[in-house]
Amino acid sequence: MRKFSVHTRTRTAFVEITAEVRAAVRATGVESGACVVYSPHTTAAVTIQENADPDVVHDMLLWLNKHLPKDVPGFRHAEGNSDAHLKSSLIGSSATVLIEGGDLVLGTWQGIYFCEFDGPRHRTAMVQVLGE
Repeated sequence: MRKFSVHTRTRTAFVEITAEVRAAVRATGVESGACVVYSPHTTAAVTIQENADPDVVHDMLLWLNKHLPKDVPGFRHAEGNSDAHLKSSLIGSSATVLIEGGDLVLGTWQGIYFCEFDGPRHRTAMVQVLGE
């Protein structure tokens, strides 16, 4: 398993980590298989999304923040970050990507994102590579 740090600067953000995941896969020497990219944090997530147009990430965060704002009357979690827990659960804590020819199998416009919902923070992303 490989780990790397992700540093976020705002409360909510999508940080593209495709290059770091690609480097982790290449370091294993696995030619064909799959990798799991995982966030071990309850207020962060991992997703695959378009990386060509930054408006896609903007729109996703806009929607999530509109529908799950930080301060909702009735939230009881003492840390005040219930919205971050909900967003993380909706997006998911991991993404699986196929490997072929020693590289990630991603579509033309796809990138892997670490999703921050309770930043700014120093986070860890994990990559587990499974070979055929």
